[in-house]
Amino acid sequence: MNPPPPPLPVLLKSGDQSGALDGDFRNLGDLFLGASNLLSRLEHDCSALDDRLLHLRHDLMKHVVSWISRSFSTRSSLQNLRTNLENLSLGGSRPLMNWELQKLVEELCRIQSMRKYFVTALKLETLVGDLEDSVVHPINNHKGSMLQVKLRNPRVSADFALKQERFNNVIRAMNDIEEILVEVTRCHSQWRSLMESVDNRVEKSLSILRPQIIAEHRALLSSLGWPPKLSTSKVGNVEVSNIPNPLLLMEGDKRESYSQSFIVLCALQHIQTRQDKRKKLLDMSKQKAVRLWAIDELVVPIASRMEYHFLKWVEHPEFSFALVYKVTRDFVDGVDDVLQPLIDKARLASCSAKEAWVSAMIQMLSSFLEKRVFPGLVERYKEKHMKSEVISSWLYLVDLMVAFDKRMRLLVGADTAIFQEASMEVFYQDILVMELFCKKPEWLKTWGKIELKDAYRKLKEEIKDEKAWSVSENERTKAGLESNRQSAKYALSTREDYKAPILAETALSMTQKLIDRGLSLPSIPPRVQFVRATAAKFLWYFIKVLFLQLKKTELSYDSPDEDRLIKVCGPINAAQYIESKLREWSDDLNIVEMSVTENNHSCFFEDEVKALVDIETDWLMEIITVLLHQFETHSSDYFHNEEEENLTVGSDNVSVSSGFAEALDSLRTRLCALELNLNPKDFLGMWRSLAEGLDHYISRKIFSGESFFPRKWIDGLGGNARALLMVFKPYCVRPEAFFPCVREILRLVGMSEEERKLMRGELRKESGRNGKNCLSLFGLTHLSAQQVEQILMC
Repeated sequence: MNPPPPPLPVLLKSGDQSGALDGDFRNLGDLFLGASNLLSRLEHDCSALDDRLLHLRHDLMKHVVSWISRSFSTRSSLQNLRTNLENLSLGGSRPLMNWELQKLVEELCRIQSMRKYFVTALKLETLVGDLEDSVVHPINNHKGSMLQVKLRNPRVSADFALKQERFNNVIRAMNDIEEILVEVTRCHSQWRSLMESVDNRVEKSLSILRPQIIAEHRALLSSLGWPPKLSTSKVGNVEVSNIPNPLLLMEGDKRESYSQSFIVLCALQHIQTRQDKRKKLLDMSKQKAVRLWAIDELVVPIASRMEYHFLKWVEHPEFSFALVYKVTRDFVDGVDDVLQPLIDKARLASCSAKEAWVSAMIQMLSSFLEKRVFPGLVERYKEKHMKSEVISSWLYLVDLMVAFDKRMRLLVGADTAIFQEASMEVFYQDILVMELFCKKPEWLKTWGKIELKDAYRKLKEEIKDEKAWSVSENERTKAGLESNRQSAKYALSTREDYKAPILAETALSMTQKLIDRGLSLPSIPPRVQFVRATAAKFLWYFIKVLFLQLKKTELSYDSPDEDRLIKVCGPINAAQYIESKLREWSDDLNIVEMSVTENNHSCFFEDEVKALVDIETDWLMEIITVLLHQFETHSSDYFHNEEEENLTVGSDNVSVSSGFAEALDSLRTRLCALELNLNPKDFLGMWRSLAEGLDHYISRKIFSGESFFPRKWIDGLGGNARALLMVFKPYCVRPEAFFPCVREILRLVGMSEEERKLMRGELRKESGRNGKNCLSLFGLTHLSAQQVEQILMC
């Protein structure tokens, strides 16, 4: 079969013939010169149309024959089915098999599917054919822009209305096509070839129609005086601070013409959006963010004018940011008032004229920065002698970008009651200048290095200050009084509460700044990348500084210097303060989102917090070890000398052995110094662990066989133990609760002779066992039966 002839332009309707003839014959001379050519062209078109009609008739006969053949096949299948059913009802010898019914059902379903396919294809062929004819028609009959028509035709309003009506008809046809394709996508996704064929033909029509509509729209904007002058104007002697908005100055026919052109452009974009959404269902590709073409057409001419100023202000970028903000602010209300109703009329759901305007202006500035500013900074950064200058320029530019984004977000949400910062990720991702770093990962990496180097430099300068590790006496005294009043709650929040040095606050503020820099990025993955590359690395650097500062302060086991204990408290307090702040920050919603992105369901700074906790734990244990070693040294005479002088101490006149009193006095002095200089939380854990260690040490000495058990020593144990508890009395109500072994020894020593006999008898009954049941009856849970018997024998 010969291939079908190419589609020809349809004949003009009677209402359009006069317009077509007016376009070819402007005067009587044109009629005489072009009549013969017109006749030849019309005869050629008629011949071509006859050939096309003959070709269509041939195709029709072919399809009729095909349908008749399938009809005979179907009729034969139905006749066989009826015969089989009759035989079955009469009890024939050949039963109807299940596979025959299944085969018949499959055949009927296939025929039904084919019928649906052909009906759908016929509808689409009709609609697409009409669309192609409609798209070609206005272009052939309306050469040139609307403004060119205006110069030679006084009835420009009528011509413009006719043109817009034709555009609307074409758009309605494409909407009808899209409705069918959406249904096909949902119910018959296997018809890919049909949909691809229709999409290709519709896209060809769009490629013709879109430039035509945009050209008409741009010509109309130019006739309205857009873009406006960027400089301020004067009315009389009064200077007008705001730039006049041509959109607000439109009246009458101009306003109506622009409204129609705007709606047509929005409707065309609406079709494109529907197509993208439908295709996303097929290939699961990521749908791109939709920008309003009509708003972009307002920004394009403004951008060409602004670029002239931008190039002059490359060394002063703050002027460029100020100009973009001013133009955006001056026009945002007019854009919202004039264009938002048109957007709603065009059925662009969830689209805001104000947000689209702000987004387009930001994209314009971002494009300039991407093409003209940052490439130069990156190249200069690679040169060593230029690095310091580039770092300052880069950081200054980022400051401007962050501040600009905040102002633009407020500009969009200034009159929106439900505007929230937390929703930025959902809607504002594509309208931030900082989005530039999300598109350029290599620039993001360079920016992170610059921020980290700058933070290192500032911290090193702070460390050189002699007061960096110090906490003033007033701060320590105030914090001590506060901790005494809140000893039950230990509600710590500020640096003064934690008694941390000034350097800790400085490091935290630098870390917070780096995190805030990362949060200025609109997308979460780049945020995580930036925070890990800057804030996290900076924290590890400061943790190393804390460790080195502690290593510089060596504690002596033999005679610990009180000043050295105080120096150790500073880095420990700093570690505790930073740990608490990191845990607090990790509860922030933005940080939680970054944790989820990393599949980390715990603290975002988990490794850093663990390192800080290890520093605190290790050095608190170091302090406890030193204090226990000193206590052991001072109390050795008490445990090994049978003869000890007794001293009377305290308001209760407690009798204490002289050797033990010396050990307790040294312990009390060190604890007072630590209470004043160590943060309340760590001090609480430290003295409790110290009490546990002393309890274990004293009980071990008593039962190790290294000490004597004369009656005089046992009689003095009560006074010595009460003196020990008096040392810890300022820190708790019942210090004996933290000395369980000493407490039970005192109880045994204070028993009467009858109670001792009773206990010995009970222990003998359980001689084959460990005696735990017996001891628990007497309230002894920390001593063994052997240890109890050793005390009772003295």
